[in-house]
Amino acid sequence: MTRPDRSRRATPALAAVLAAGVPHEVLTYTVTEVHPGQGYGLAVARALGIDPAQMFKTLMVQGPEGQIGTAVIPVECSLELKSAAVAFGWKRSVLATPEVAERRSGSVVGGISPLGHRRPSPVALDRSAQDLEELGASIIVSAGQRGLSLRLSPADLVRLTDAMVVPLTVPV
Repeated sequence: MTRPDRSRRATPALAAVLAAGVPHEVLTYTVTEVHPGQGYGLAVARALGIDPAQMFKTLMVQGPEGQIGTAVIPVECSLELKSAAVAFGWKRSVLATPEVAERRSGSVVGGISPLGHRRPSPVALDRSAQDLEELGASIIVSAGQRGLSLRLSPADLVRLTDAMVVPLTVPV
């Protein structure tokens, strides 16, 4: 189900897209069931009836000295932590705790967007987004709260977040 943008529902992520004048679509969904081991992102893709290859999740990673980075990868893949560390120029990385991710982004886990963070951090986007761009397909990311997603072009996401496009994943 899609709904038009409404300023009263504007999250910081949506506000960033609106301020930039980027073509986008807001998608709303309700997740009633998350299958064990599949994660929230795949449940959202099912709820929206979209190809999971277009649905990307936002993960916060932490470097050895407490640095924070934002990794954006397809929901059907796992983050390769060594690749994330290399992308951010660190020796190693770990997933940030939910508390750190929520405090840094300003959103709850399951609704963290790569856009509109309370405290911005560098963004790395998996190179599979580039393949979608070449096919003329869009990318879907969280719009900053559970139940709300955002469809836009991968190139616009890169431009809005100043993301580096690098290999970040291993298939699940």
